[in-house]
Parts: sequence; C-alpha cells; structure tokens
Amino acid sequence: MAMARKAAILALLVSFFGTTLAQPAFAAIIHTQTLLAEHGAKGGGQDYALESGREAAATRLIAMGVDPKEARARVAALTEGELAVLDYHLNKLPAGAGALEVVGLVFVVFLILELTGVTNIFTSF
Repeated sequence: MAMARKAAILALLVSFFGTTLAQPAFAAIIHTQTLLAEHGAKGGGQDYALESGREAAATRLIAMGVDPKEARARVAALTEGELAVLDYHLNKLPAGAGALEVVGLVFVVFLILELTGVTNIFTSF
C-alpha cells in the first residue's frame, strides 16, 4: 500500500513538473514587404474588391448624413484592415443609437439618488 502510494505521488509530481517546463519560442522579425508578399496583398489600392468596398463604405456614410466630399476622403485614407472593421461595424453601430436607454439610465440614477436623500432634484415638482 505504501509503495503504491509513493508511486502515485511520484507519477503526479513528474506529470505536474514535466508539463510546466518552459518551451522555447522561435520568433523572428519579418519585414513588411515579406508579409505582404506572403499574403498576396496588392499595392496602391489596385484591387477591384477593395475599391468597390471603399465606394460602398463611402455611399453608406453619405446616406448617414456625412458630407460626400469628406466621406470619400476619409474612406480613401483608410487601410484595408480599417476598411474591413468599418464595414463590419457600420450597420451594428448606427449614430445616435441607444439615446433612449441613456436617458432612462440617467433618470433611474437621479431617482435612486433622490430616494436615498443625496440630492433634492425632484422636490420642486
């Protein structure tokens, strides 16, 4: 019994300490041109899909009320990654959304402060 217990403890110790040994990381600095060559990125915005995405983003910004000249200039200044993020979030985060919730939350906070006696906002009504 004691021998089996010692063997179990030894096995647990070996498994705990054996799995926590630090493994070396192999990393190197790569140049931007190498990264672009590996992923097949086109230089200078020549890709048709990217340009059509820029035009679609500019059109959607104009529909939301942004000045057309400024919308096109801003979209033209975006990188490909920033354009993808803008495209993803443009429908999910419309301007002015959630205003009613903010007003309701402020009212609830003022109501709680009034009920606890911290403020006297509603006493004049």
